[in-house]
Amino acid sequence: MNCEDAIVGALRAYADCWYAVPGYPLTGMAEKLGAGTVINEKVSLEFALGDSLSGRRAAVLMKNVGLNACADPLVQATTQGLRAGVVIIAGDDPAAAGSQNSQDSRYYGELAMVPVLEPDPEHCIASIEYAFEASEQFSRIAIVRVTPALLDAPSGHTMPERKNTYGQLADRALTMRGRGERAEQLFAGMFDWSDASHLNTLSGGMVGTGACPGDSHVVTVYPPPARSADLSLTFEEGRPFLAGHRCSGPPKGTAVPETMERRGYYRTFCKGCPFLPLFRMMKELGMEVIADAGCSLLSINPPFQTGIASYGLGSAIGVAARSTGIAVTGDYALLHSALPALIEVYHKKIPLLCIVLKNECMGMTGGQAAYDIDPYLSFASPVVCRADETEKIRGLLGSQTTPLTLVITGRCPEERYHETVEY
Repeated sequence: MNCEDAIVGALRAYADCWYAVPGYPLTGMAEKLGAGTVINEKVSLEFALGDSLSGRRAAVLMKNVGLNACADPLVQATTQGLRAGVVIIAGDDPAAAGSQNSQDSRYYGELAMVPVLEPDPEHCIASIEYAFEASEQFSRIAIVRVTPALLDAPSGHTMPERKNTYGQLADRALTMRGRGERAEQLFAGMFDWSDASHLNTLSGGMVGTGACPGDSHVVTVYPPPARSADLSLTFEEGRPFLAGHRCSGPPKGTAVPETMERRGYYRTFCKGCPFLPLFRMMKELGMEVIADAGCSLLSINPPFQTGIASYGLGSAIGVAARSTGIAVTGDYALLHSALPALIEVYHKKIPLLCIVLKNECMGMTGGQAAYDIDPYLSFASPVVCRADETEKIRGLLGSQTTPLTLVITGRCPEERYHETVEY
């Protein structure tokens, strides 16, 4: 059995859901796994994050350049947190045999502060479960890097028991700064995790990664094991990532995460916001929604607290499609990067209520004019309501059996300033 077949078996055993965007060198693996094909990598990762919120482990298969397309939710998930594990299988192509470049995906570990594993043939099965456990332990996505040389190599057979643990979402009481500080605290613990990993064998001499031979071998390539002297000589496919990061260390003196109470106030919508009646209704009905970046993000804060999570601009639709079933997004966010997710929802007839706040401006960045969304939504046959048509809106806020896009129109007050309220 080669490592491709072994990893397919491991994903079936250790994950509950699988998504893929075909591309070399992972096309064959995705077909063998029966992974659901998704319109792009960003949407596939958003679906996986939605599964995570619902308690399902999810894996996403993509080629190296595909990782660029989902960089935003990858990074945002580190500060937002997650529940069940999410693992990206990143297929790198060091020789550019079937890709437009030879990008090395391991560098996303440093950017997003996420664990990166590069299995050797002996540990290709065990590394999948270990990646899910790391995702849950540190409440962020984990990346497993594979290459054609690894996928073709004969595999080991060690198959550890699945451990169903859970991560945590960032506490609603944290400020945005506090969420970043919490993420950094957890990141600091990843160095001990790597140093203690039984997947690494450090006995001196040349250190191999992936399918590369060596006297020693490292699987947890980011963060690297702490014994930096043992990592000065490495044999790696692609750039010398492990050698270049061998002196990396945990952040020093991480701050206590800032809460709204310690800061003394929370932020909420502008006085006179036309969408306040909508958020009051959602709170009254006990709705849980996925918020997009933009003004809808404020639904996570008091006094409404209907939003349970947000994974970046244009992410609400994809995440909600696999979790709460209700997304709240702005018109700018929709056109920025959420339309592919909405297309996927309608193509697959996923029962989702997509609420679009159409204020015709970029409310978070100074009120610049936004593009008109109407010409781009004909495929969704949206229901359009003015923000003051409260009874009509209330009648549309029930559970869905088919996709429904509800566009609510309103004009922002001239004095756009998010209110701060003493905590």
